[in-house]
Amino acid sequence: MSRDVRRRGAIRGLAASITAVTLCLAQAGAGLAEPKPTAKQLRKELADMQKQSESLIARYYDSRVELQKVQKAEKAARDRLSRAQGDLDRAAREIRLLAAARYRSSGTEGVSAMMGSGDPAAMLNRLTLVEQILAEQDAKLRVFVQVRDDHRRARDEARARGTELKTSMAKLDDEKDRAEKLIEKIKDRIDLLYPTPGVRRADGTWVPQLPSGPDNITPRMRLTRQLVAQRFGSRFGIGCFRVDGGIAGGGEHPLGRACDFMLSGGGAMPSAAETGRGDEIAAWGIKNARRLGIMYIIYRQRIWHVRTGSWRTMSNRGGVTANHFDHVHISVY
Repeated sequence: MSRDVRRRGAIRGLAASITAVTLCLAQAGAGLAEPKPTAKQLRKELADMQKQSESLIARYYDSRVELQKVQKAEKAARDRLSRAQGDLDRAAREIRLLAAARYRSSGTEGVSAMMGSGDPAAMLNRLTLVEQILAEQDAKLRVFVQVRDDHRRARDEARARGTELKTSMAKLDDEKDRAEKLIEKIKDRIDLLYPTPGVRRADGTWVPQLPSGPDNITPRMRLTRQLVAQRFGSRFGIGCFRVDGGIAGGGEHPLGRACDFMLSGGGAMPSAAETGRGDEIAAWGIKNARRLGIMYIIYRQRIWHVRTGSWRTMSNRGGVTANHFDHVHISVY
């Protein structure tokens, strides 16, 4: 075999080997992480979502205005029904009294007693009185019928306005839910604009970092703290670096790789709203764990580790803070 032929064969073999290695690396990389959108793509998505959010917020505002009008109409209908009910009750009492009077004056004895005996002039006067009484009774009956019909119309209108109110409230809730979901999506995309500091290993873990700066925490922990504070606030403070064991134990804190996101002060149990905020922080941490290099989360006497992807109950450490009921603990690699 000539030298040129051997050289071409070696080159082809080397090229085939390089191609095989490249394919293996690409497959391995695909298995470890999904391709991240570029900053340009994210900004375009955010611009589109901003337009959608403005439209949704405008529709939400219109729904609120519509609901306020319907609420006003529904209240007016209920007020009319209340007045009509009062009129109906009074008219009904009048009719009951009228029925009782007619019952007492009915029959031969009643008519004879009313007509009496005597001269024709006296009888004529009594007949005139009877006609007047009957006319008054008929008028009361007509008033009752009118009041009854008004009450029925007021009742039907109140029911219609009540149904309209329920429909408007459901529409408002739907618009609000759609707007909140889009706003949450916008927050997620904004989070992606922040690149995670450090080097990620092939197995998904991260190369450790040294703490730095006046806060003595790692860049990775600093980014997580910043994103949590921006998204969920820090009303009761955030505690990160400390050299001693502290009230909840040392762990990653002395290494600058952990922060406690407080939900109450003085070791008190947090309110229902703050407990819910803790749930949201923990859920956000789980959702972004692999991207941000979060290793584990402790909250409400439970620990979640990125390796297992599930919560595990912890032993009782004897207190609200020690059992992490008043704060969410997040540790990064």
